[in-house]
Amino acid sequence: QVQLVESGGGSVQAGGSLRLSCAASGYTYRPDCLGWFRQAPGKEREAVANIYTGGGMPWYADSVKGRFTISQDNGKNTVYLQMNSLKPEDTAMYYCAGVQIGGGCTVVALSFVYWGRGTQVTVSS
Repeated sequence: QVQLVESGGGSVQAGGSLRLSCAASGYTYRPDCLGWFRQAPGKEREAVANIYTGGGMPWYADSVKGRFTISQDNGKNTVYLQMNSLKPEDTAMYYCAGVQIGGGCTVVALSFVYWGRGTQVTVSS
């Protein structure tokens, strides 16, 4: 049973930084597309960033480009989301998700099979 466990959320002031981590375990075939999604109260879940573990350029939502960076540590089976210059509108529950595609990645939430429980990020003005 694949497990994704997020950590690193918290409360920061606008302009601050946080680094989220997502540790994957319990898989026979490692999910090769790993993504971060977020959901604010009353809003739909939206894709923030994703990375294909086989290489290539990560994808970012326009709202976070230049501020967030997704990276991976294959040795630790962990994917990170470095969030800088945080804004109040970044406040949301952040979820890590994974799926095995066999090449490339996707931004469609319904395509992801494995989900973490989420970690809360709160940015105050």
